[in-house]
Amino acid sequence: MTSAPLAARLNVPSGPLFFPVTAYGPDGSVDLDVFRAHVRAGIEAGAAAVFACCGTGEFHALTPEEFRACVAAAAEESAGRVPVVAGAGYGTALAVRYAKLAEEAGADGLLAMPPYLVVAGQEGLLAHYAELAAATSLDVIVYQRDNAVFTPETVVELARVEGIIGFKDGLGDMDLMQRIVSAVRAEGPEDFLYFNGLPTAELTGLAYRGIGITLYSSAAFCFAPDIALAFHRAFNARTAEGDALVNRLIDGFYRPFVELRAEGRGYAVSLVKAGVRMAGLDVGEVRTPLHEPADEHIKRLVELTEHGRALLREESA
Repeated sequence: MTSAPLAARLNVPSGPLFFPVTAYGPDGSVDLDVFRAHVRAGIEAGAAAVFACCGTGEFHALTPEEFRACVAAAAEESAGRVPVVAGAGYGTALAVRYAKLAEEAGADGLLAMPPYLVVAGQEGLLAHYAELAAATSLDVIVYQRDNAVFTPETVVELARVEGIIGFKDGLGDMDLMQRIVSAVRAEGPEDFLYFNGLPTAELTGLAYRGIGITLYSSAAFCFAPDIALAFHRAFNARTAEGDALVNRLIDGFYRPFVELRAEGRGYAVSLVKAGVRMAGLDVGEVRTPLHEPADEHIKRLVELTEHGRALLREESA
């Protein structure tokens, strides 16, 4: 059953959904001051929500203590201006522990990532997310990807669980997503939310919009908020002029960025983090087992971002 406050705040966002990177200092420890600056800059740039310590924020690499400190810092920087959603994952017991830490830290909701390692059946997945939702008062968004892939029937049951308000798709199977949307529309709550959660969601935004999914995560917002905001405004305008700009940005920025991202494993995180450093904020390097992008790839990212901004200047000329 949808809990109105968070669902209502996410339903028609005023800007992109922001997934900040987690900042590390020279010694590899979490740098909360830099993380705060990153979150603050994103909110001031127009983010509609902060998804802290999720995939882009290297949830997998954080200790519970670091996780709690980062979520608390994000909540304090937001001060209620935008909702803060924290990651939660691993097996059920650890996911519940992280959920409780997020609640203590002041988060407004949870992004429930796939369970660690195991490939579970639908019955087990449903029980896992139901137990997570019951563990705190926080609203939960279930993240489909990797080893957590759901049938339409299971998503209908998830949508009926008190506290589960939405479903984020990181798989990209449009046939499956259309059947999920249809099944929940026919049998589930009317206000259930859907999110396009592919690594660079803008690239597939028009395809997802065709099946009624307009909410999406924006990794590019971390390092190029001006480009991400322009895309978001044009995408949500739903006009011929807006869609023309969307397609120009897809052709000139987002598609080349996805192709660059595909040149290295883990680049969905490390290339974005390099982009944040490139933009002037030293958030440090990624933690292992991720690795830093090659110098030539960072150079290409700089050139690509400059080209994206040139497209915006042409649009406003």
